[in-house]
Amino acid sequence: MKLPCHIHALFRATGRRLRLTFGTLALVIPALLLTALAPAPAAAAEATAPVPLPSLSATTTQVASGLRRPTALVAPDDGTDRLFITEKSGTVRVYHPDTGLAAAPLLDITAAVDESGNERGLLGIALPPDFAESQDLYLAYTALPDGAVTLARYRLDASRLEVLLSQEHAEYSNHNGGQLAFGPDGKLYWSIGDGGGSGDPFRSGQRLDTLLGKIMRIDVSRACAPLAYCVPADNPFVRTPGARAEIWLYGLRNPWRFSFDSGDGSLWIGDVGQGHWEEVDHIPAGKGGLNLGWSCYEGLEEFEGGDCASGQEYTEPVFTYSPYTGGCSVIGGHVYRGREYADLVGGTYIATDYCSSTVWALRPDGRGGYEEAEIGRMPTQVTSIGVTVDGEFYVVNDLPGGLHRVSFSREEPTCRVDRKVTRWGTGTTVDLTVTNSGDAPVNGWTLAFPLSFGQTVVSDWNTDLVQLSNTIDAANAQHNATIAPGASVTLGYVASHTGDASPPPRFTLNGDACAVGS
Repeated sequence: MKLPCHIHALFRATGRRLRLTFGTLALVIPALLLTALAPAPAAAAEATAPVPLPSLSATTTQVASGLRRPTALVAPDDGTDRLFITEKSGTVRVYHPDTGLAAAPLLDITAAVDESGNERGLLGIALPPDFAESQDLYLAYTALPDGAVTLARYRLDASRLEVLLSQEHAEYSNHNGGQLAFGPDGKLYWSIGDGGGSGDPFRSGQRLDTLLGKIMRIDVSRACAPLAYCVPADNPFVRTPGARAEIWLYGLRNPWRFSFDSGDGSLWIGDVGQGHWEEVDHIPAGKGGLNLGWSCYEGLEEFEGGDCASGQEYTEPVFTYSPYTGGCSVIGGHVYRGREYADLVGGTYIATDYCSSTVWALRPDGRGGYEEAEIGRMPTQVTSIGVTVDGEFYVVNDLPGGLHRVSFSREEPTCRVDRKVTRWGTGTTVDLTVTNSGDAPVNGWTLAFPLSFGQTVVSDWNTDLVQLSNTIDAANAQHNATIAPGASVTLGYVASHTGDASPPPRFTLNGDACAVGS
């Protein structure tokens, strides 16, 4: 449901950054409208409670191989059931579920593409709403001879490539961004990284005179002719002296993948971190001009040596994780709005990580926060998650170059963790009760969970606990190594904090997600 333009997101000031509590709005307003319009209770359909995230399981099935470093995939809404898959070298391949991966490419722009370096090449693809008639598609790539990040329109009916917009990017080969997507407003959105290197050496993230470190919004409709594109009059920096008018959001490091939720029009962004934090941002529909923090912040942490300015408001991510989870680069995904698994993951955002292959599930909790869980593993080195016209998920992975269909199922957790929290001043005591809810004994265990940013464990009991950044591995002590079916063990810790004393939001026991109690 698209919210009326006069309804705005709720804000909560949090230190120097601004938290967008859009999760509350996205759930509460539709609920209020439905309540007002619903028939009498006797005639109304009974609401179904969402499946708890730890009860979800994501799996994949490989359906094609032979792709050469695929980078993105998109589905044309033309009744053909095809998928278009970009390859790093500059080709677009076609997959059909009945006939498989076509040998001949749909198009080949390798003569225009600079694929030197691991992160350069053909990076993104988007299809306009009128693709079935126009046969136009849009490509993001690094161009020869100097790696400029380039947006172009390719006309299939004429086999013609038309460059629309480019940004110099010669000094470093990394952080090119490259995501393209049409928003619910019909405008084309495009992401570019901060220019590469380490630590934002050009201070691109906070500058408005460059397209580096930004998400852009432009109009590529026929109404702009003879111009290659138009800048929408309601873009946030159209009237800002010295600013690039194409900019929609800024303060990004390398927004490799972002997507729009077809249910409410909100924008989800996976922004790849420097080395301490990977982050996911969630932006209300139509909310441009926000500063997402880089390089003043990496995740929730102030970045040492970063570009901070007094008086700035920075929008916090809704989810972060550290590389101590095994991750290295967040791969932003989509909110599931398909039919096949609607009763399981409808309205749930699914993302992964290039190195750990963890499947992350996020969902607004109705209280301004987000539920989160690890719900499975993707194939190794996934580079992109794509959605069919019907809303079903596919992923491509870099090496060895495959296409995989994503499935979801309900599997009840074999463990449960109940939390008892006592807070005081700058400290908190957390007692955890871990119950084996499966039918087999657990012999030797490690309970893994994150702490909120700013928390540090100062003592623990009934466990051998190790903290790396915000990641905790709590292993069994000698006396409690076995947990029989139905039995429980207790452990706990004392932690200091810098303002956020909230308990851990998720747990895994020997790698399996646990249900979370009080």
